[in-house]
Amino acid sequence: MLFSPALDSICVRETSPICITDMLVLVQDSTHWLQIEPLTSTVQGVTMFRHRTPKGSYECTVSGLRWLCERDVILKYHFRNWEAYSQLLKDMQYTQGGPLLDITMEVGELEEVHLPHCVCLGTNPSLRNEMKILHVEEHGVSLEEVHEVTRFHAKILHPKFSAISVILRYIFSWNVDVHCELMLYLTVKKQTLIPRLYLFPSNPGQILAVEEQESKFQGSKRIPITRPEQSLKLNSSFRLNIPCSTSIFPPRIHLIHRDTTPSFFKVVMEITGIEMELIGDDERTVWKEIVPTDEYITETHSTSAVLGAGGPAESSLTGPAEQQLRSVRTEFVKRVSRPALNELLDGLLQHTVINQEEMESVKVIAERTEKARDIIDMVLRKGNESCSRMINLLGELDPCLCSLLQINSVGEPT
Repeated sequence: MLFSPALDSICVRETSPICITDMLVLVQDSTHWLQIEPLTSTVQGVTMFRHRTPKGSYECTVSGLRWLCERDVILKYHFRNWEAYSQLLKDMQYTQGGPLLDITMEVGELEEVHLPHCVCLGTNPSLRNEMKILHVEEHGVSLEEVHEVTRFHAKILHPKFSAISVILRYIFSWNVDVHCELMLYLTVKKQTLIPRLYLFPSNPGQILAVEEQESKFQGSKRIPITRPEQSLKLNSSFRLNIPCSTSIFPPRIHLIHRDTTPSFFKVVMEITGIEMELIGDDERTVWKEIVPTDEYITETHSTSAVLGAGGPAESSLTGPAEQQLRSVRTEFVKRVSRPALNELLDGLLQHTVINQEEMESVKVIAERTEKARDIIDMVLRKGNESCSRMINLLGELDPCLCSLLQINSVGEPT
């Protein structure tokens, strides 16, 4: 059986921002990696990712996992929580160096796999000698030597899979710089703005954990922000400064590997532009960002909701669901987020608005706007009852978007 690259969504490779200290690293990865978006599914509450590829070199857009194969392969994986293995790592005198990935080969074998890591090697290239590959197997664990370490990946040859990750010898983790992630989410409640800023060592599994947690907060929206230009010292602490804030809690966050969802600063402030700076132990500013008011009002809420209206906007649309949905098609495609689209697809399948084949045909689309366009057009073709279900689902998944689009939830079809 031959597989075509078209079977998975393929997008242009994007180069990760270069950390200033990484410029000293001698080993650079010159391989061209074709980025592909995985097919996703949920099995017993666990998000599963699946790829099928022909011969070539690939990188998963979700996990950062890279692999090289000489023939057709199918692989699947999911992120595992480190919590069950934290004591084991301490006993072994190692600490996390990246996400814990449970990888299974369904078809074929890989020549190489490159596991993502967060260690910045620029300040201390010898750290590559203190990195190992951890295999978590049914009857215990084992360690494997790393073949080569590049800026963001550790390479191993002819891998045999289980739950697998990069780990770092514990004694060195107290003086190591790591690449970091900052994720900003905002919630608007009448006249109050509540930003939540997450800070953690780069880990795709933790990014997914934050997205899942934030999906439970009504009205929460992620606002794109820059990453720190430099690596940050692991085990150091940072405080967040927002001059116009009423409160910031906690006062400081320690930059450590966490077994579960990362910590975040919760801020309470009036609705205004946000000027943020992250300050280290030595009182030096390591990151700055400005989010203007019009950006987050547009992204998180309609004007009427920001001003505290208790119900639908006065100009909310009325009439048949199909008519409402058709009238907001352009704005829906422009504004709906990727996580909302994925949850909407699952909901439409659960309510039998679409079937499994239709869902799979949309899931392989990489471009967000194209995916959104296919979903709304598919539902519009199915008539008023299906449109009613979509509007109701959207109201549950993203009430702020519904408010912005000024569409109203309608009675559940019988």
